[in-house]
Amino acid sequence: MAADVRQGLWDFALRLYGAPGVGDACLVLQDESGVDVPVLLFSAWLARNFVALSPSDIARIDGLVQDWRNEVVIPLRAIRRRLKNGPHPAPTGETETLRNGVKGVELNSEKIELAILEAEGQALMDAGTFTGDATGNLRAVVEFFRGAEPDRKAATALAAIENALSAL
Repeated sequence: MAADVRQGLWDFALRLYGAPGVGDACLVLQDESGVDVPVLLFSAWLARNFVALSPSDIARIDGLVQDWRNEVVIPLRAIRRRLKNGPHPAPTGETETLRNGVKGVELNSEKIELAILEAEGQALMDAGTFTGDATGNLRAVVEFFRGAEPDRKAATALAAIENALSAL
């Protein structure tokens, strides 16, 4: 893995999320295991920069963004998803325009979360928290949010992300 120290987290996250199969895998982990996708992408960014995360690191880092996620990101996601099929008068062309606007705001809220995470990641890198082997970051994040080891579906999604990460 080549280090991406100069690549910001937002650009890295877009690149990884846009890799074949990664977006779907992230949504599986989000919906089936409660994984916060920005934290997952952050852990991949750190892995590319040779910074390993311990379970206590993940808990501390999650604490930095938990309120934002719970009070802003998740409610926006719920509204966007609800507008896909209702309530009346949705779905219509007009409500689809509204839904797309909410989608943009939701994406911006995740970008804010990623900026918070990037600042923390830069602090870890500046502190010299390099281990060389950070390959377990993604799995550790999934286990943190699941509260258990990945089941078969989560393991398959995790493998898809890990494969894309190694190909970047």
